[in-house]
Amino acid sequence: MRCPRPLFALLATLVVVLGCAPERDPTAPAVPAAAQEQQVLGPLLNGLLACYPQPYARATAVIGPAGGTLQVGRHTLVVPRGALTRPVLITGEAPVGVVASVSFEPHGLQFARTAALTLDYSTCPMGRLRLLKRVAYTDDDLNILSYLLSRDDLLRMRVTGDLDHFSRYAVAW
Repeated sequence: MRCPRPLFALLATLVVVLGCAPERDPTAPAVPAAAQEQQVLGPLLNGLLACYPQPYARATAVIGPAGGTLQVGRHTLVVPRGALTRPVLITGEAPVGVVASVSFEPHGLQFARTAALTLDYSTCPMGRLRLLKRVAYTDDDLNILSYLLSRDDLLRMRVTGDLDHFSRYAVAW
């Protein structure tokens, strides 16, 4: 039985290409992508959504009775008209970490009307897999103290919570 020339040439090329593949270390098996992600992110943190490391962000603004907006990295605070009775210097800080979180000062500031905090979780690989995300009120060690009434926008990968005072907040599932 004769092997046609084009088929023989194809087989010969395939043998050469496969023979030139880079050597693999037999003592170090390949790490699956999911395992690499887990190594980067660590375990899900007490109900908080794990993300790729978040960069530091900080912003300040004076917001008064007319209301206003403060953008802290990827996160947004909207204070409605009438929520504050006087101008207040507000500082928002999103610390470096594997949790999408933000802290506001002055701590304990109370609003007469509910403000809206929108947290972005687009850098959290499990964000699309968990159906309901919420904004969690946490302590400085990221222990969840309570959950805010929240609305999850799965398409834009953002969750908005209604807050009536300042503290630290994070994306929870």
